[in-house]
Amino acid sequence: MTRVLVPQLAEPPARPIGGAVLALGGRTMGTTWSVRLIAPPTADAQALTAMAQRTLDEVVRQMSPWEPLSDLSRFNRAAAGGWTALPPAFALVLRAALEIAERTDGAFDPTLGALVDLWGFGPRPFSGAPPRAQDIADAREAAGWRRVTLDGDSLFQPGGLRLDLNGIAKGFAVDQVAAALDRAGVRSYLVEVGGELRGTGAKPDGQPWWVELERPPTANDGLRTLVALHGLSVATSGDYRRFFEHGGRRYAHTLDPATAAPVANPTVSVAVLDASCMRADAYATALTVMAPDAALGFATEHGLAAMILAHGPTGLEERLSPALSAMLDA
Repeated sequence: MTRVLVPQLAEPPARPIGGAVLALGGRTMGTTWSVRLIAPPTADAQALTAMAQRTLDEVVRQMSPWEPLSDLSRFNRAAAGGWTALPPAFALVLRAALEIAERTDGAFDPTLGALVDLWGFGPRPFSGAPPRAQDIADAREAAGWRRVTLDGDSLFQPGGLRLDLNGIAKGFAVDQVAAALDRAGVRSYLVEVGGELRGTGAKPDGQPWWVELERPPTANDGLRTLVALHGLSVATSGDYRRFFEHGGRRYAHTLDPATAAPVANPTVSVAVLDASCMRADAYATALTVMAPDAALGFATEHGLAAMILAHGPTGLEERLSPALSAMLDA
């Protein structure tokens, strides 16, 4: 069975006249990126590829914990009591992260860098076993989004605070590539970085950029959900993307700030649609941390278009928020 989601638009995207579909791609953030766009025959694919790669490299240079010289790593190493000047883009992402942290009551928290490392999902070497309780307690004590003091573009280090923006930076990177394409005069494109997507415009045949919402590998219900991405982004968080197993238990990469440990609720995956891929990315993470019913309640209250898949008594259960269901009826 295939379902179709169509955003409610005042008018459909303009059909491009002439041009061909160009496919660009490369690597970034430990994964791949791709762009499909409509361009005139004279377009320079190599130059467009270089532009997209430079844009992504700049996000990595500022916000990657895997880069020792990144602005984020520099802050994480800073001594207590000092201020770090952030690039404007970094400050913008951090402000968005703090806003979502407050709105989700801490389900999204950009200050879990030490815990991410302890649980084996950061750049530091990992033993393959869950960390010691005391180490978790120490890292938890140093974390907490309320410890963040951002004055303009200057960030205060209260001591031991370590940022991790992996739950929002990839979505921001998608938005940045889209913005670069806009500035280059491209009016129809589909941007993807590690499974997070943003699209706008139509193809020469008049069709939108159709993408399929990601479902867990264990889903065997034959259900497909296609969405027309025009002025819209989609981000997915799932417990099957990164994990390790120890003692017969699987530990997924999304951490619950309340327990300082990998999420242990029944949620398997969450997909969020939003005009901003940055927001979709962060909210997908936050809804994964919440219990399924709480996630649906939050999405409903805040008008988020979300698809939540969770283990239930009869197998994989699906919850669709009203904002997403409205696209089915469009």
